[in-house]
Amino acid sequence: MVKVFKAGKSPEEVSANDSKVSKIVAGALEDVETRGDQAVRELSEKFDKWSPESFRLTEEQINEIVSKVPDSVIEDIKFAQKNIRAFAEAQLASLNDVEVEQIPGVILGHKNIPVNSVGCYVPGGRYPMVASAHMSVLTAKVAGVKRVIACTPPINGEIPNATIAAMSLAGADEIYLLGGIQAMGAMAIGTESIEPVDMIVGPGNAFVAEAKRQLYGRVGIDLFAGPTETLVVADHTADAEMIATDLLGQGEHGPTSPGALITTSEQLAEETVKEIERQLETLPTADVASVSWEDYGQILIVDSIEEARIEADRLAFEHVEILTENPDYFLENMTNYGCLFLGPETNVAYGDKVIGTNHTLPTKGAARYTGGLWVGKFIKTVTYQKVTTPEASAYIGEYAARLCQLENFEGHAEQALLRVRRYGKQ
Repeated sequence: MVKVFKAGKSPEEVSANDSKVSKIVAGALEDVETRGDQAVRELSEKFDKWSPESFRLTEEQINEIVSKVPDSVIEDIKFAQKNIRAFAEAQLASLNDVEVEQIPGVILGHKNIPVNSVGCYVPGGRYPMVASAHMSVLTAKVAGVKRVIACTPPINGEIPNATIAAMSLAGADEIYLLGGIQAMGAMAIGTESIEPVDMIVGPGNAFVAEAKRQLYGRVGIDLFAGPTETLVVADHTADAEMIATDLLGQGEHGPTSPGALITTSEQLAEETVKEIERQLETLPTADVASVSWEDYGQILIVDSIEEARIEADRLAFEHVEILTENPDYFLENMTNYGCLFLGPETNVAYGDKVIGTNHTLPTKGAARYTGGLWVGKFIKTVTYQKVTTPEASAYIGEYAARLCQLENFEGHAEQALLRVRRYGKQ
């Protein structure tokens, strides 16, 4: 039996806020569609107080910006990108073209073809998400995408040097100092100065996420990424300090970032609540983390590890950290998650920044039907067929004609019957 020790906001309360965001985004995207560069500039002035001569950085500007980044920061970025590139390359190696002759003279196959152009969004604001440049730009380049453009907003009127450096080192072909809805609209819709892309990817705030949702279909997307989510599954072997640290560490992302604990120990639940209160007294980002925990934090107490697994799959959270006696039980049995973090030696921050797995992951229950961003998201698996003998064409044609007629598709049937008459035995 599941006991709700602490509950967060109801789905109805969350939905009401989403509706307001949707209207703002729709209006902004329509403006970009109608007025192009002028709308983008006005939106940038309105939201970021930023209106340079050109939003696109020149190669000279990029080189100058990168030169201002301390060598130690460049080395850290290169270390992270080395790990992310290596894992992406391993993923790419798992994708193979297929060709089979399953009936004599009938050849079927599929090819893996990279998307031609991708726009990558790298968030700024209070937390300039340098790591998102690695996760999106670098992964797209490993996949073989020919044109990768990247957008990030200015921060209080300043250029985020480290983010630009990360974009450049990751291989971005074009870099724009442009944020928010206007960046998403410009990349997907296109303007007089920005050629549109085939796909947009990357995390962002509620407005960026909603823009991606509204643009989906016009362009491809990686996934619908809402506020970050973190679930800790813990048993009697875990400790409250680590649980509290890891939940609050992710709660600082934003005031609507859900954090949850599922545990078999009521004592641990009580200790975790006390520990969270204690840590919030000194955490520098407590102004944000405290709100996310108060409004969206939840604790469930379960009777067994099996029940913990069932509840974890029901929540289908983005990040799931396993602090139990046998973490591999969840690796072997759990099905709904963005990324698993197994055992106390790892944590979500490793995945967010440096270890090599991608940090753009499904939220709001999307882990029930999709994984996160990876090389394969930038690749289209497309099929082809060819029939190499007249005999094979006539043989398939007889079956095809009958099946088409079964569905009243006479024109379809005639395509097959033409081959039967032309290639069949006289």
